[in-house]
Amino acid sequence: MRRRDFLALLGAATACPPRAHARDWPARVVRIICPLAAGGGIDATSRIVGARLAEIWSQQVVVENKTGASGNIAAELVAHAEPDGYTIYMATFPHATNRFLYASLSYDPVADFTPIILIGLYPLMMVVPNSSPAHSVAEFIAYAKTRKLSYASSGHGTSLHLAAELFKRAAGIDMTHIPYRGAGPAFTDLIPGRVDAMINFVSSSLPLVQSGRLRGLAVATATRLEVAPDLPTMAEAGVPGVEVSSWAGLLGPAKTPADIVAKLNGAVREALTTSEVKVGLAKLSFEVAGNTPEEFTRLIRTSTERWGPIVQASGFTPDD
Repeated sequence: MRRRDFLALLGAATACPPRAHARDWPARVVRIICPLAAGGGIDATSRIVGARLAEIWSQQVVVENKTGASGNIAAELVAHAEPDGYTIYMATFPHATNRFLYASLSYDPVADFTPIILIGLYPLMMVVPNSSPAHSVAEFIAYAKTRKLSYASSGHGTSLHLAAELFKRAAGIDMTHIPYRGAGPAFTDLIPGRVDAMINFVSSSLPLVQSGRLRGLAVATATRLEVAPDLPTMAEAGVPGVEVSSWAGLLGPAKTPADIVAKLNGAVREALTTSEVKVGLAKLSFEVAGNTPEEFTRLIRTSTERWGPIVQASGFTPDD
């Protein structure tokens, strides 16, 4: 081979690294990027599933919490990562709504990602500090009509934020929104009463209610929950229409090879059938899904179609 031809081939090989293939994947650490802080349901789900994936692959899986901007920081990191399956995103509800909240995103929530699998859904419940005079939703509404109360959420555009906005509109009250970088940080102000309420994941709220650190008022589901049968639904409490569930699922960067997506999807499905994962997620009141990439794509589209107009009509901005 002539030297000129050899150098040309060498340059091409350097410019185009070998494509990852499922047959030798994963050969190194897989990172799950979690958009919320440690201590909440999304973080717990990431770690439960990640631990089982590590066993299935005999390869280390680490969870990295990249909080802030309603998931934009985590999403941006994954959108710009190599599409090789080694950096994946535990996407949540705001992934479908952030385009309506932020005038400028450094990524496209659809074009820059490859859906892998919907892991499942999280029911929500309304909680207040034990110091609150409200022992029911009706009492809370009456109390809120006497003064301007506040509510916590895990960030603008999250299911917790929008569920509380639905609630306050349905109840005919006004409250000030106080966003946090996850449920854990929000609890540090909610428990001592520095904020007045929160509609949050059952997974992280119920243990605090059961231990007497918070008071539960209602669940934002169509029917009562088996894990909290004494709590009424919002409709039963006199505020119909407040039915909201959050979701969590894995996304990879755009152009992640189809064979690696298939291997990821299959491994997560296997993980979701194991007893330790089932028990761990059941403790989070998590409704397991485990669907196909195509079905997950449709869920994201449906979430965008439902909540986009609500966000736009409300006039929310990250500065609210």
